[in-house]
Amino acid sequence: MTQNETERLFLSRVAEHAGIIRKVAASYSRTAADRRDLEQDIVAQLWKSFPRYDESRPFPTWMYRVALNVAISIARSRRWRETEAASLDDHVLETIGDDDDLSEREHGVRQLQAFIAELDELHRALMLLYLDEHSYREIADILGISETNVATKINRVKQRLRARMNPEESDRGTR
Repeated sequence: MTQNETERLFLSRVAEHAGIIRKVAASYSRTAADRRDLEQDIVAQLWKSFPRYDESRPFPTWMYRVALNVAISIARSRRWRETEAASLDDHVLETIGDDDDLSEREHGVRQLQAFIAELDELHRALMLLYLDEHSYREIADILGISETNVATKINRVKQRLRARMNPEESDRGTR
């Protein structure tokens, strides 16, 4: 394959799955400028790694793995400590709906985002993939951990989320 053909193939695949880059960057950045920088860093690493991409593996799985590795590496090196969730873009709110209980759902989404933003890098990646409806097998493959470990970690994060969202139920369970 010529260099020009390789570039076209890379660009078409990245464009087809650009949502992965946006989701990862949004999950690991506090500001729009940080998101843009992280997106560029992810694309640069994808391009560097593209010659080693194994065609027998699903491209989105490989792309998630590279994107998450870049995001986690940068987050650790810069010691980003997010104290608040990234703001919701208007298009995200539009997908939630526009009926009477929008503000209640928006509040729930914001609470979930705040919770996820407080998680360490691995657990944030885990929840990003889980909320994106990836199977435990896919998550395990992307993160390089066992399916059992994925299931255990997800259940623990869910328990923490339940306790945070319903503290009165947690208090009753300990009596």
